[in-house]
Amino acid sequence: MKIGMILDAPFPDDARVSNECDELIKRGHEIFLFCLSYRQKFKKKEVHNGINIRRYFCSKLLYKSSALANDLPFYNMKMKQKIKHFVKIHNLKYLHIHDIQIASAAIQISEDLDLKFTLDLHENRPEIMKYYKHVNSFFGKLLINPRRWKAAEENFIKKAGKVITVTKEAKKELLKRTKINEEKIVVYPNTVKKSFYLNKEIDKRLSDIYLNKFVLVYIGNTSKRRGLDTVIDSLSSLRNKISNIKLIVIGKSSFDKELRSKVEKLKLSSYVDFTGWVNENQLYKYLMVSNLGVSPLHRNIHHDTTYANKLFQYISFGIPVICSNSTAQANLINAFECGKVFEEKNSNDFEKKVLSLFNNKKEYELLKTNCLNAIKKLNNSVVSKELISIYE
Repeated sequence: MKIGMILDAPFPDDARVSNECDELIKRGHEIFLFCLSYRQKFKKKEVHNGINIRRYFCSKLLYKSSALANDLPFYNMKMKQKIKHFVKIHNLKYLHIHDIQIASAAIQISEDLDLKFTLDLHENRPEIMKYYKHVNSFFGKLLINPRRWKAAEENFIKKAGKVITVTKEAKKELLKRTKINEEKIVVYPNTVKKSFYLNKEIDKRLSDIYLNKFVLVYIGNTSKRRGLDTVIDSLSSLRNKISNIKLIVIGKSSFDKELRSKVEKLKLSSYVDFTGWVNENQLYKYLMVSNLGVSPLHRNIHHDTTYANKLFQYISFGIPVICSNSTAQANLINAFECGKVFEEKNSNDFEKKVLSLFNNKKEYELLKTNCLNAIKKLNNSVVSKELISIYE
C-alpha cells in the first residue's frame, strides 16, 4: 500500500516517524514522506532507509505562524499548496498525518481529493502548549488559545479514520473527552528499535572518564517542567552518602541558565556534567556507563498521558529507572518492575529511591534483569502491531 506521511518538521530528526516507517516498510508498504526544511538550500528528494522523502521549504516566519494555524489562514494556505503538490505527484490515496499543527491543511486536502487519513497524535498538544514559553509571553497570551487548539484537535479526531496515541492513558483520556468509538484508537508508544541497543561496544574514553562513578543519566529537553531541579536539589545530600555520584545531563533548553546557576550555588559543579544534545546514534556510549536513568517529570495532563523516549532508552540498556509519579510512566515502570517511582518535585523522596538501589545491590541487579526482559516486549517491532493493523 502507498502511504503518504505528513510531517511539519525536518526529517530524519524524528525517531517516532522513523520507527513507524521502518515497521511499515518491513510489511511491504511504500512510504512517501512530506517534511519541511527551514534552510533555503536543501535536498528536495531523497530515499532514506527505504523512505521516499520529499522536502518543502518553510521560512522561519511561516514556521512561527503554525502556532496560529487554527486562528489565521496564512499557515494553512501555504501548507495546503505544498501538500496538494505532494499528494498529486505521488498519486496518493491515504495520508498519515503527524500531530495537529499541520492537520487542518492536510485534512482539507484529504476532503478535497477524497482521501482517507490517520491522525497520529505525538502528544497532548493543547495541554502541553500551556507550558510553552512563547505561549506564556505577552503576545502569546493575546494570540494563542490552547482551548481553541483542543476544540480543533477534537474536530480532527472525529474526522479521522483512525487515531494513534502514545499510551493507553492517552487513549483513555481521548475516549472520555471525545466519546468516539474505542476501536478507532490504537496505541503506539515512542520506544526504540533493536538496532538502538544491540551489538554495542563500550566507549573507552567515556569509560575512563566515569570509571568508579555512580552515574545518574538524564536524556531530553531540560525545561522546568521536566523536573531536573528536583534531581539537582537531591545531590546536595546525596553527595555526602554516595561520594562518587555523578549526574550526566544530555539535552538542553532555555532553562539551562537556571539549572547551571543552581549547580554553582549548591557547589555541585564537580557532580554534574552538562553535555548538551548528543546524536541518537551516540547515546549508547553514555548509557553503557550509567547506573540509573532519571525521568523526574512534573505532573500535568500531558505528562500523565505520555511516555518520554528516555524510558525505553534506559530500559534497553538494563538501566533501572527513577521516575516521578506522572501516571503513564509510573504505570509502565511498576508494571515491568524496572525501577522506582518517587513523588514529583520531592527531592527527599528522590534521594531515598536512589539510596535504596545504591545500598541494595541484590534489588538493583534484579531491576537490571527486569529491564532487559521488559525491552523484549517493549521494542519497536513488538509494540508496532496495532499500528501495522491499520494498514492490513
